[in-house]
Amino acid sequence: MMQKSGALLRSFAFDETIGTVLLLRWWNFAVFCGIEIFNPDTFNFILMKIFKLLIIIVFCQVFISKLFAQNKPRVIVLTDIENEPDDAMSTVRFLTYANQFDIEGLIATTSVHQKNKVASWRLREIIEAYGKVQPNLSLHEEGYPKAEKLLSLTKDGRADYGMHAVGKGMDSEGSELIIHSVDRADSRPVWVLVWGGPNCLAQALWKVKNTRNANELEKFVSKLRVYTISDQDDSGPWLRKTFPRLFYIASPGVHELGGYHHATWSGISGDKFHGRFAGGNFKIVDNPWLDTHIRSKGPLGQQYPFAKFLMEGDTPSFLYLINNGLGSSENPNWGSWGGRYEFYQPRTEKWFSEPETRPLWTDAEDEVMGADSTWHTGNKPTIWRWREAFQNDFVARMDWSIKSYKDANHPPVVKLSGEKYIKAKVGDTIHLSAAGSTDPDGNTLSYQWFYYPEVGTFTVSTARTGNPLTIENVNQEKAWFTVPKSSRLGTMHIILAVTDNGNPTLTRYERVIVAVE
Repeated sequence: MMQKSGALLRSFAFDETIGTVLLLRWWNFAVFCGIEIFNPDTFNFILMKIFKLLIIIVFCQVFISKLFAQNKPRVIVLTDIENEPDDAMSTVRFLTYANQFDIEGLIATTSVHQKNKVASWRLREIIEAYGKVQPNLSLHEEGYPKAEKLLSLTKDGRADYGMHAVGKGMDSEGSELIIHSVDRADSRPVWVLVWGGPNCLAQALWKVKNTRNANELEKFVSKLRVYTISDQDDSGPWLRKTFPRLFYIASPGVHELGGYHHATWSGISGDKFHGRFAGGNFKIVDNPWLDTHIRSKGPLGQQYPFAKFLMEGDTPSFLYLINNGLGSSENPNWGSWGGRYEFYQPRTEKWFSEPETRPLWTDAEDEVMGADSTWHTGNKPTIWRWREAFQNDFVARMDWSIKSYKDANHPPVVKLSGEKYIKAKVGDTIHLSAAGSTDPDGNTLSYQWFYYPEVGTFTVSTARTGNPLTIENVNQEKAWFTVPKSSRLGTMHIILAVTDNGNPTLTRYERVIVAVE
């Protein structure tokens, strides 16, 4: 939807040259037809027609702009930036996707790694570099906010640790921004992406709980969506047990007890640190590759620091929301570049700071073929399985910051020619088609259809492979499969990945859900 809206916006782009072009075309047409141009009635008629046409164009631009904005997730970022380099790294990538979100706040916070200070100055430093390339980014896609707007949304939380910063007299410009954002007359939920400690959010909810009635509190909580990178202070567990209906994505656990090792988010790049796992292509998240493809590219690339421990541990929180056709923000169990999570109350693990008292969206497992040609099962593969795609996408956006449209690559536009939701029975043949998919740069497209067995409720398996469904013409524009027998019927999720042959190669997705009855 975003890509289609962007194309429409480009086609309706309005400036003073439109009126000039229309006037000249009317003039030429009138001369060709022998119309008396300088007759006052004729001239006024032409001007009125042009005026009405311009009004229609402006109306279309406003309408489509609003439609475009309504499909963007509203986002507030809480970051303990400067505790180590990875928050700054994530901030650079986040800003290359700034047009994908309605950014409503960038709040510098504390964490267990940075207990008594906040560093909004570093956010501003990176935003100012973004401002230098924002015009160039806008050549490639619409919607990149001005740096001045982002600077106005950059706030501080309290420079204190965890629950010490929650309670009476603990309001901050950051906690007040959260309240004002959620209270705004906008039906879309507000995503709070927590890269450090969430005590700024905790203070906002504490204040609402203590100043509003139960119905008002419930309404406020229902508009929040939280994705946290583990528990980086003691306010995270407090939030989950105090507000049991709060939509919360997390891998519970604290660093000092080994929680980061078990966390899903470490699948972003933690092959050799924290996560310590095999299967992912580590080369493309390591510093030499980042030097070549990210740090070398203009003012924004210069703000991307050297990875001290691992690359961008916080990035899964917003990869989860990117509009690439793969994920569904209200369904964490569907899987996305930001990982896959299921809703349940986890048993108490030794890396938890305290037992969980309620269900939340937390760690789920995928079985994935790794770069080492071996099947791997775990929660971290739910992220690293997409690594080539999201790293290439970042490279392309860094290119956008310095290159012209014709010299950069842009993602394909995927189209399913059939239904996205199909009802079927065992033995039915399901036909799949990506006919009509296009590439804005005229690149050649390749296709890959695959079954995502962990997502749906239909169950089929085999002892030899993690890919138990045979799809015919699996790498063609049109494919098909026969619904196999199963003792557990339900939904099957089929993913279409379409990749161009540009430099770098870029991938977009669609999903077909087959309900087997």
